[in-house]
Amino acid sequence: MGSIFIYIICLIVIEIYLFIEIGSEIGAITTILLIFSTAVIGVYYAKYEGLKTLRSGFAQLSKNEPMGFEILSGAGIAFAAVLLIIPGFLTDLIGFLLIFPISRKFIFKKISRKFNDKTVKQKNNFIDGEYEDIEGDDDKKV
Repeated sequence: MGSIFIYIICLIVIEIYLFIEIGSEIGAITTILLIFSTAVIGVYYAKYEGLKTLRSGFAQLSKNEPMGFEILSGAGIAFAAVLLIIPGFLTDLIGFLLIFPISRKFIFKKISRKFNDKTVKQKNNFIDGEYEDIEGDDDKKV
């Protein structure tokens, strides 16, 4: 919980810094228009990619194939749309990276590899043994 709070504070500080730097270079009105335009364009493109992922999911479903990537991709697109609605340049950058299919696949491969490595390490943490259930005469006496 504490690390998430630190990440959120760092994100806010970076966003404020980028607002000040970019706003001083291109002007306040242009910065505000840029933020609104990235939100509108990003949400529109997220809608397009979401519908495309939904069609792909239905195609996988009709072929009786697993649609795990489509579900994960839809969640990533929804998260990207939220990031694009939040005003800021860093959140817009992360949102656009999640919306584009090429970068989304790359990000998902990196994340899944990280989780697969952790689960492989955890799977080897067991004790193998055998047991025999013995019913004796002592167990039947009450």
